[in-house]
Amino acid sequence: MNKLKKIGLTALASSLVATSINAGELSVSGSASIDVAQRSQLATGKNWSMGNSVNFSGSGEMDNGLNVSVSFELDQGAGDGTGPFDNHSLTIGSDSLGSLTFAGHGGSTAVGMVDTTAAGDLWDNTLGINTAAGGDGVQSAAGGNDIMIYTLPSIADGFGAQLSYTPQTTGHESSSAFNLSYTGIDGLAVHYAQGNDNNTANTDIDVATYKISYAYGPVTAGYSYLDYDHKTSTKDQEVTSYSLSYTVSENISVSYGMETFERPGKTADIDVDGFSASYTSGGMTLSGTVINADNVDHSATAINNDNEFWKLAASFAF
Repeated sequence: MNKLKKIGLTALASSLVATSINAGELSVSGSASIDVAQRSQLATGKNWSMGNSVNFSGSGEMDNGLNVSVSFELDQGAGDGTGPFDNHSLTIGSDSLGSLTFAGHGGSTAVGMVDTTAAGDLWDNTLGINTAAGGDGVQSAAGGNDIMIYTLPSIADGFGAQLSYTPQTTGHESSSAFNLSYTGIDGLAVHYAQGNDNNTANTDIDVATYKISYAYGPVTAGYSYLDYDHKTSTKDQEVTSYSLSYTVSENISVSYGMETFERPGKTADIDVDGFSASYTSGGMTLSGTVINADNVDHSATAINNDNEFWKLAASFAF
């Protein structure tokens, strides 16, 4: 090895030492659940299921002041059902610079982070509503794997902002999104997000959503609106949602929510409403949900077009 190569390797080794991570922390958390549910239009009767996952997270501070953290999830049947690994991400940042997260799997865009309806996505409960891309369920900006999310540092009390970028790959162009939030008034939370979805070739999709909630004592009211603008106008979508919840005690809460889905050229709107209650004690939560859905395929006259759904669940966090 010549002297120049030795000098170069020595400099590289010195730089790696200079940015080494101080003693970090590794933590493990997990969850498990069991539930039973039934939908009125399913002939299979009651459906029993179990959920389980274990989350590992590690973090540490580098000599240059940057904080680095990594997390990944073990989840049986994750992804396509072939492996135990599910969501995983790496985050680098500081108080002054903000943070950059790379989500290798299971990431959400800046729109996807806030596009849950005010009622909590009641529609996504095996009600017969098409949840595929371009279907009748809530459509959003491109999400999934290999997403970069930048969270801006705090500029003023109560204000927050995030940017996301989904890189270009074979078959589709890159996609981007942003969200803004304000929580500077006690009890008030306001979110606005906008982005595009180029995940499918030859499409031009823009998504915008806003959400507002206000808590006064034990009562919280919420409202959300999502506008999905597709190159093909018949795939456009507007989703409006309302919610009202009441905290009975530190252990018991009840809520009611409504969701309406509108699409051009359809003869009827999809209307979903539901009631839920939960009891929490320590790391255990017992919950019950009853949901009613009308015109699940945007038709008021089709057979088996209305569905009723109920679910009882017990979940545990450790």
